[in-house]
Amino acid sequence: MNKMSLTDKQIQITKEGIESLKKELYELSEVKRPKVVERLSNARLQGDLAENSDYHNAKDELDFLDGRIDELEMVLQKAVVIDGGTSNGGVNVGMRVKVKSSGQEQTFHIVGEWEADPSQKKISHTSPLGKALIGKKIGEKVEVEAPVGKIIYEVLSLE
Repeated sequence: MNKMSLTDKQIQITKEGIESLKKELYELSEVKRPKVVERLSNARLQGDLAENSDYHNAKDELDFLDGRIDELEMVLQKAVVIDGGTSNGGVNVGMRVKVKSSGQEQTFHIVGEWEADPSQKKISHTSPLGKALIGKKIGEKVEVEAPVGKIIYEVLSLE
């Protein structure tokens, strides 16, 4: 069986997410990279490269930036913008979902993998909770396995 690599599949992402990635790509390629290239060039002029820590640090930073730039370009090439519309009235990527669990209400934004940030309540559609919520309608309950045991979430509203 052939496994699809990251470069073979489409990447679901919200409009906000794609704008954020484009902004990061611009910042890295048009602002940070030229500064690192200049730093590298200045370090080369200092002579003996074998013991020049600034040269090695700049080279490592440039390698890192180039890797991230390549990664972002690939993601943007494969990105499919999800508008957050409903799928038969159920939860879909791009939506905000208000849920109730153990008497507590929380709102999660269902996003693509590349923009997930649990600290900001942005969860990937491929995470355990995201997978459980996709397609669910208001009033439906889902059970999710967590380190503390099973947690039951009830879908309260969709935006």
